[in-house]
Amino acid sequence: MTNPKISVIMPVYNVEAFVGEAIRSVLDQTFAEFELICVDDGGSDASMDIVRSFDDPRIRIVSQVNRGLPGARNTGIAHASGEFVALLDSDDTWHHEKLALHYIHLMANPDIGVSYSGSRMIDREGAVLGIAMRPKVGRVTARDIICLNPVGNGSAPVMRRSALDRARFTHPEEPSRSCWFDEDFRQSEDIELWIRLAVGHDVVFAGIEGLLTDYRIIQGALSANVVKQYLSWTKMLRKLQGYAPDFVAQHGDTARAYQMRYLARRSVQLGNFELARELMGKAISLQPSIVTREPRKTAVTIGAIAAGTVLGRERFAALARPYLRNAA
Repeated sequence: MTNPKISVIMPVYNVEAFVGEAIRSVLDQTFAEFELICVDDGGSDASMDIVRSFDDPRIRIVSQVNRGLPGARNTGIAHASGEFVALLDSDDTWHHEKLALHYIHLMANPDIGVSYSGSRMIDREGAVLGIAMRPKVGRVTARDIICLNPVGNGSAPVMRRSALDRARFTHPEEPSRSCWFDEDFRQSEDIELWIRLAVGHDVVFAGIEGLLTDYRIIQGALSANVVKQYLSWTKMLRKLQGYAPDFVAQHGDTARAYQMRYLARRSVQLGNFELARELMGKAISLQPSIVTREPRKTAVTIGAIAAGTVLGRERFAALARPYLRNAA
């Protein structure tokens, strides 16, 4: 496409089981004025053969040495020509009206820089799970972003390119390359960019109704190292403190408590109830108000930890399987 309205960025690395489905979900969009930039990140399986099997002039392939997810996204954005940029990880899929609905939202609200929506969870085989990300809709604050991350995942947002470019910087070791995502992060790179856009560059975020992304949960990859994920998140907070110390002083403890609760829920999903109990206890101790601000989610988390502790991992997993299926 000569003048695409939306550039879709899809990093591709050893995802032969899923990438075809991801591409089809883009090609099936009711909004057709897009380009799909598939970034070959140097994998070793048949993923790129699958990408090349699609015959559609809107698909572009860009190859690079392996740089990981943030680096692949940066390469894709650098090659993008659309007024808007959408991200889709190659193991996720979209509802067929996703691009159309976000395009309408952004065109009707020129001050909004990032439009996002909710996500359904699917398992490895694509079956819909009994859990979903149902974020706050309408305009959200920077506090909402750091505490609750309403964007949720990297396949959810559609961004105005002019807003995204506010966060553009030169790679510190490769001056010829532009970056938007910080490639020093291998986890928490999404929230690091969202909060940098909102706090550092005053970009407006707003959510629309609907579960428009299918976010795939794979047991082996689901927060496989909770401690590493928490360390990455705290690294993000330290970076934020460097350019917005007053913001961190005001919201840092609350954000840390919410992050611990999130990781407690992931630990429950993994069957590590001892770690979940420790994280949940620290979260409430650090910021007791999370109990009253989100009583249902906090109570469900505490209840799941208690049930898992009593029942044990195998019995709890059996009870949870109707909701989590192959992700349990």
